[in-house]
Amino acid sequence: MAYDVIVLGSGPGGYPAAIRASQLGFKVAIIEKESLGGICLNWGCIPTKALLKSAQVYESMKHSKDYGIEASGVQQNFDAVIKRSRGVADKMSRGVQFLMKKNKIDVIMGYGKLKAKGQVEVTGVDGKTQVVEGKYIIVATGARSRQLPSMPIDGKKVIGYREAMVLPQQPKTMIVVGSGAIGVEFAYFYNSMGTKVTIVEFLPRVVPVEDEEISKELEKQYKKQGIEIYTSSEVTGVDTSGAGVKAKVKTPSGEVTLEADILLSAAGIVANIENIGLEQTGIKTEKGKITVDKYQQTSVPGFYAIGDCTPGQALAHVATKEGIIAAEHIGYNEKKYGHLPDTIDYNNIPGCTYCTPEVASIGYTEKAAKEAGYELKIGKFPFMASGKASAAGATEGFIKIIYDAKYGELLGAHMIGYNVTELIAEVSVARKLETTYHEVLNASHPHPTMSEGVKEATAAAYGEAIDI
Repeated sequence: MAYDVIVLGSGPGGYPAAIRASQLGFKVAIIEKESLGGICLNWGCIPTKALLKSAQVYESMKHSKDYGIEASGVQQNFDAVIKRSRGVADKMSRGVQFLMKKNKIDVIMGYGKLKAKGQVEVTGVDGKTQVVEGKYIIVATGARSRQLPSMPIDGKKVIGYREAMVLPQQPKTMIVVGSGAIGVEFAYFYNSMGTKVTIVEFLPRVVPVEDEEISKELEKQYKKQGIEIYTSSEVTGVDTSGAGVKAKVKTPSGEVTLEADILLSAAGIVANIENIGLEQTGIKTEKGKITVDKYQQTSVPGFYAIGDCTPGQALAHVATKEGIIAAEHIGYNEKKYGHLPDTIDYNNIPGCTYCTPEVASIGYTEKAAKEAGYELKIGKFPFMASGKASAAGATEGFIKIIYDAKYGELLGAHMIGYNVTELIAEVSVARKLETTYHEVLNASHPHPTMSEGVKEATAAAYGEAIDI
C-alpha cells in the first residue's frame, strides 16, 4: 500500500495534517491505534469540557436564588454526568470519521512503527502486521500522563486524567497532585460535584506558568470554594494498602499525611516516542521530545513530527497549526503549494484553563517582560466594574494587559474570570497584527460585554480609564 503522506496518530495535530495534505492533492493515510481524534477528542480537551459544563450548571442551579429563581431539590447524577461526557466525546470522534471519508483519507487502525525511510509497520488488533509505504511520514503520537516514582498509577486508587473521567462512582475525598491545567480543572469539577478536594503543588504557586497575580487570584477563589491547597509541597510516598490512599506530603512547615479515597496524579505529561521506530530511522530526540525545525522537519529527510511529541507547547491548537505547517511544507516541496508556510510564533500562543473562574493568557508575563528588558505600562480592569459581569453574577477576576512603554507594543495579556477563554483571541489577533495600545484603545468594543475589559485595561495602562 503506497501513499504520498502517512500520518502516525489522529489527534488534533494528526487529523488536520492529513486533511490539509489531502486538500493539497496528496494520497493520504492515517494510522491510529485506538480512536480517531486521539486523546484530545476522546480523553482530553473535549470530554473534560463536558464534565466542567455539567459542574457549572449544577453550581448555577444551587445558586439560582441569586438570580431570583426558586429551584428546590437540585441534585447531581454523577453517572449521568459521566455518560454525557462520553457521549460528547463519541460524537466528536464520529465527526473525525466523517472528515476522513469526506477528504478521501484511508484510515488504518493499528499500532504504527517506523521501519525505514518511507515505511511504517502496522500491527492490528488481531496481531497481524502490514507495511504501509509513503514518501513522507508525519509523526503525531502525542503524550500521556507522567508517572512519578513516589506515586505509581494503579488505575484504582492512584489514577491519571483518563481514569478521572470515567470513575465508576464519585469519591467523597480526593487529592490532586499538580496544579497545571489538568489538575485545577479536575479539582474544580470534583469539588463542585461535592467531593472534598485537596491540591498539592510542588512549586510555590498554583497554575505556575501563569502570571503571578493570576495564580494568587485563582488560589483565593479556590479556597473560597472550599478547596484545600498546599504549595511548595511534595508527595514523597503513597500507601494504598487500606480502604483509600494515604499520601505523605513534605510541606514548608513539616511532613503531613493526607488521606483520601482517590489520588489524581496530574504532574504533567511525557511524549509518546518510545517503541515507534525512532532508533531504526535515526531521528534525533532531545529531552524526551523529537527535535524539529520551524517547518516541523525532523533530522531525517522525509520525516516530520508535530504536537506533544515535539518541543512546542503541549496544546491542541499548537498541534493543529504544526500539522498544517508540515502538510504545507510537503506541498511546497512537491510544488503543490506556492510558498513556504507561515511558521509559529510560540510567544503568541494563547493558553486556556477551563476551571471556574477561567484562566487565559498570551505573550509575556510581567516578570518575563521585565527580564527581557522592557519598560512596561500595565493596566488592570476588575470584572467587579463590568456591567455585563454584574448582570451575569460573575464579578470574580480581572484582565491584566502589558505594553512596552517605549513603542506601545502589546506584550501580553492575562485574564481570570467568566468566559475569558473566549476573550483571549482578540489579543492573539492583535499581537499577530503587531498592534499597539492605540489601536486597541480606539477600536470600538461593544457594551455591555466582558470584552470591554481588554479596552478598559488598556485605558488604565495609559491613565485614561473611564469605568474604574
